[in-house]
Amino acid sequence: MSASLASLAAEPPPAIKHPQLVLWAVCLLGLLSTMGVAMPYPILAPIFVHGPADAFTRFAGLDPKLLMGLALAANPLGILIGSLFIGPLSDRYGRRAVLAVTLLATLGGYLLTAYALQQRWYLLFVAARFVTGLTEGNVAVARALLADMHGQIDRTRAFALLNAALYMGWLLGPLVGGLTLGWGAPVPFVLAGLAMLPCLLVLGLGVPASPAASGPLHLLRAMREQQALGLLARDPLLAALFAMQLCLTLGVNALYEFSPLWLLEQLGLDGRGIAWVTAGQCAVMTLASVFSGRWPLRRFTQGGHPLRAAAQAALGAALLIGALALVPGPVGLAVIMLSGLPLALYNALLPAWMSERFAAHGQGRVMGLLSTVFCIANVAIALVGGALALLSVRWIMALGGLMCGAAALQLLRLAAREPQQHQQVGGRAP
Repeated sequence: MSASLASLAAEPPPAIKHPQLVLWAVCLLGLLSTMGVAMPYPILAPIFVHGPADAFTRFAGLDPKLLMGLALAANPLGILIGSLFIGPLSDRYGRRAVLAVTLLATLGGYLLTAYALQQRWYLLFVAARFVTGLTEGNVAVARALLADMHGQIDRTRAFALLNAALYMGWLLGPLVGGLTLGWGAPVPFVLAGLAMLPCLLVLGLGVPASPAASGPLHLLRAMREQQALGLLARDPLLAALFAMQLCLTLGVNALYEFSPLWLLEQLGLDGRGIAWVTAGQCAVMTLASVFSGRWPLRRFTQGGHPLRAAAQAALGAALLIGALALVPGPVGLAVIMLSGLPLALYNALLPAWMSERFAAHGQGRVMGLLSTVFCIANVAIALVGGALALLSVRWIMALGGLMCGAAALQLLRLAAREPQQHQQVGGRAP
């Protein structure tokens, strides 16, 4: 790493005026941005599985479920590649500047996706989903911005509130997507793109500019030196956490990506019905995140290792996701919504602990690593799940439950190895 980049990661960020206002601005930005990401999710299964048998849904003679799996994989593949660099580059060039560029690019990507769907061009649709994903990995920048203010705000509460805003976006986005699908399949994608406009307004009014690192701007060198996966070779604990998080997110993405197909096959729900169920799940996650930053989460972790508490949450997710391999449709409906509770607790615990434990690596790189592993799992389960769906969507849920259970066991082993001084979660930095 160059001297300027190393010093940027090591030096504490300058104090931010009105940190609470910035916190709420970042949360609003996360909500609006995630609405755009979430809008397509409840509509892809109806578009491909229940859509007309044309060159789009039967491209190259392939089964619609396989084509849906490829379309699901394209977007997180783009997010994966973008996440390698977006968070780290925000360490180098400033949070607001990187967010502005990614939001503008995302707007263009969604409009291209809508055009491809309108023209029924499958390859362009998949390519547009990929290009859009390249700039959607900016949640890592939002998390890094909050981590920058750790001396001014409560870190765990800040992450919990941001998670609540993200889950609210996942609540509202699918609702908008599902309820507007009847106006035409491209409409949700157009609305997803337009959601970037208020994001840009919030960014300009509520998020302060941060100084870029000194010295000449060598973009390619900075990308090479600062990409998040480079941390794995330098820190064995981060490498172990990466493997654990990969297992966990394989299971979680099995639920996220294929619960719409589960609802379609087991209960015959259309885009509107899937949207309402997804909204219920995200409502549970939102409420859990709001309260997890207060006394329930502190009581949950009191006297114990936060990684052990995260393992308990992962185990709860494993049991609920795995249950979808067996339970009948009406019971599965409740299981899908309740699964939001352990996932919200886990997502409040792990990023807060990692932001404290690995702060010396640069918050953008650390949060970018979390986004990276999520996207790797997203791509993998979309491809594997598309093939398993030819047998039954229940096989996908069985695999997801096993993956989350394996992650819980790995977390317990890591908690036993990690020293006592890094067990605190939450509270203000000294």
